[in-house]
Amino acid sequence: MKETSTVKLWSKNFVFIILINFLVFLNHIMLVSTFPFYIAKLGGSEAVSGTAATLFSLVAVIFRPFIGWMLDNGKRKAILIIGLCGMAVTPIGYLIFSVVYMALVCRMLHGASLAYFNTSTATIASDIIPQSRFAEGMGFFGIATALATACAPAFGLAIMDKMGFETLFLCATGSILIAFILLFLLKTPVIETVKKPFSLKGLVDKNALPASAVTVIFMLTFGALENFLSKYAADHGLPSGGIYFAIMSVMLFLTRISVGKIADREGEEIFVYTCNASMLSALLLLSFTHTTLSFVLSAVLAGYAFGGLEPALQSMAIHIAPPEKRGSANSTFLCAYGIGLGGGVAGWLIAGSGYHIMWFALSMANIVSVVVYLIFGRSHPSSFHYKKHT
Repeated sequence: MKETSTVKLWSKNFVFIILINFLVFLNHIMLVSTFPFYIAKLGGSEAVSGTAATLFSLVAVIFRPFIGWMLDNGKRKAILIIGLCGMAVTPIGYLIFSVVYMALVCRMLHGASLAYFNTSTATIASDIIPQSRFAEGMGFFGIATALATACAPAFGLAIMDKMGFETLFLCATGSILIAFILLFLLKTPVIETVKKPFSLKGLVDKNALPASAVTVIFMLTFGALENFLSKYAADHGLPSGGIYFAIMSVMLFLTRISVGKIADREGEEIFVYTCNASMLSALLLLSFTHTTLSFVLSAVLAGYAFGGLEPALQSMAIHIAPPEKRGSANSTFLCAYGIGLGGGVAGWLIAGSGYHIMWFALSMANIVSVVVYLIFGRSHPSSFHYKKHT
């Protein structure tokens, strides 16, 4: 058996799928970070923005299990094309239908499109990545999201401020058109699949549920940051949300280029503890302190938290799945990863109690996330900890 370090990770197709992932998340995060401002322009409140975030994620969660079944039946590239088409059309919908209720409808289309896109790309990436370097490979795959998170908020806010929402939406669609060019250069691995009859039971991979349960609670915190940090900074005289996400993403990038090898060797346990502690600290800093220094430190802590936890838990969720079940394993994990209740809960808490109570309340999710891991995840066969002690 080859040593992990000698198994080739990088290939032309791996680079293409990373670039496609970057371009789509550039589109996605530009729209997400500016959406509360867009809703405010249309006369809506933070509660409306939070409701939109919940609808976005609810639609994505409903679609993902069915997408996983289609992926397991060999429809990898076709599903990716559907997702790209939806991501290209959504900004045009925002442009044409500039009223609140149609913005919510377009947000739901956005959620369905992202579900098609990132479930298929995560599955294609897991087909390409060698099993012995899976966490490392998924960490590099996730760097595309980190880079998009670093530049998209600042890019989107700058376009919005200087050129307006119309130009912003056209730029978002333009990034997808470039992704289509790369798609035609991408060659996906041929995976032998047995056509599986449709069944509700088969839509969920039970081995991915422990990692998914830990993730869904952790992501309450990230949903709040993703949807409301830029508006919070603007309202409280802090440096821009673009600066926060840029700092956060530099830390996320540094974490992901190193975390994969550690996760492949040591497992997910250390990241569940340290990343939840870091995100707890990041939100408490936003809640109780209002200085530039605490703002920057919060971004650093949040970057490590998200950068370390996602690839470790995604590896836990998927690494024991055979190729013909990777679609359902990925969809099960990504349902938790993208459930987005944090955005909805955050919006309602802001409307009722203000930003500071919201950051504090959602920070408690990190404690619950660790408890769920200790009860359901640590002793499950999908856990690397379990493998080391059996």
